[in-house]
Amino acid sequence: MTTTTQLETEVIQICQDLIRIPSVNFGDGKGNEKEVADYVVASLAEVGIASTIYESAPGRCNVMARIKGRDSTRPGLVLHGHLDVVPVNAADWSVDPFCGDIIDGMIWGRGAVDMKNMNAMMLATIREWSRNGYVPPRDLVLAFFADEEAGSIFGSHWMVDKHPELFAGCTEAVSEVGGFSVTVGGGKRLYMIETAEKGIHWMKLTAQGRAGHGSVMNDENALTRLTEAVAKIGNHEWPQRYSKTVKALFKKVAASTGKTYDENDLRPLLSEVGFAARMIGATLQNTANPTMLEAGYKANVIPGSASAVIDGRFIPGFEHELNETIASLIGPHISIETITRDEALEVPFEGDLVDAMCNAILKEDAEAIPVPYLMSGGTDNKALAELGIIGYGFSPLKLDADFDFMSLFHGVDERVPVDGLTFGVRVLKDFLEHC
Repeated sequence: MTTTTQLETEVIQICQDLIRIPSVNFGDGKGNEKEVADYVVASLAEVGIASTIYESAPGRCNVMARIKGRDSTRPGLVLHGHLDVVPVNAADWSVDPFCGDIIDGMIWGRGAVDMKNMNAMMLATIREWSRNGYVPPRDLVLAFFADEEAGSIFGSHWMVDKHPELFAGCTEAVSEVGGFSVTVGGGKRLYMIETAEKGIHWMKLTAQGRAGHGSVMNDENALTRLTEAVAKIGNHEWPQRYSKTVKALFKKVAASTGKTYDENDLRPLLSEVGFAARMIGATLQNTANPTMLEAGYKANVIPGSASAVIDGRFIPGFEHELNETIASLIGPHISIETITRDEALEVPFEGDLVDAMCNAILKEDAEAIPVPYLMSGGTDNKALAELGIIGYGFSPLKLDADFDFMSLFHGVDERVPVDGLTFGVRVLKDFLEHC
């Protein structure tokens, strides 16, 4: 019979507690992290750790703390998570989206994978250290950011802009969406450590036309112009563009499965990466997805303008290709306004920090194969990169082969396996004690 340690018991309870605080971010500045930020502050204070809330706007709260290490002359490490979650339509869920209950060996609720599981791992680890008087090898900056789900304007970007001194001396950072297992052919488990992120360009397209009565001919209809452009963008076939990280990942996939590696076309290997195929597939090319439309105010009135939002993501080194392609597709009567833009990131899968990640995983899973990967989305590492801080995704989870992890990000019935979470906190703690 396996005995649950205090560390494991706490990470489960903290994850449940965090999920039960609905820190929903609706976008356009409509969010509130105050209650969950207060919980984090109280959780740290309970074990004697002081932290500070930085409020970037009413209710938009960031929590910061600094843990002194044994050797403060070494560069510090930023360990960060975000406190906000995306909205839910409760009618689509089979449980209360904020219940935090354990059902079938899973903790259910919004934020279970994105990313209150990692926040719980962070808090549980730091709390155990404080109780035991443990001092980490180097200074650790704890950051719990607001607003990551809407561009980090009130979160990490605001903190980097207004309070860069809090990150002084730090050169590396660790956060979400990395260190999770993917079972490939032959039952081998790859643990995907995020060493790269696609860049972000969210843009608003606005078509101009001639307003008029809906019953008459109109060859300058703004809606027609807009929808034609949106359809072209949505149906565009982007060329394959392979980053160094993607090539390194697929070499490992080929070696692990005995399949052929063809650097000129990696798509045949996508079927080998299970639930991660959709996300990994998006890292083989630029993407641009229409996500919002706005036009008109009455059934019989042709509006003078119409707008759409495009979520553009670009491979490291291919931002110009994304922007130039969009411009060529939309036509002459449509303007482009940037809503949010963030850099693509890519760092080598090597060095002491990466070695510590790999070693921590291998201690818990001797058959693990750590690999780098390029994330199709983005994290708060983008903001920290403005300070020269190199970021990685490492929120470790051991997952069953048939558990569709990636579909749960922003998805219905979001949940995280309890045994995956307890595995993760053991790995994260070991990593932080040896990095």
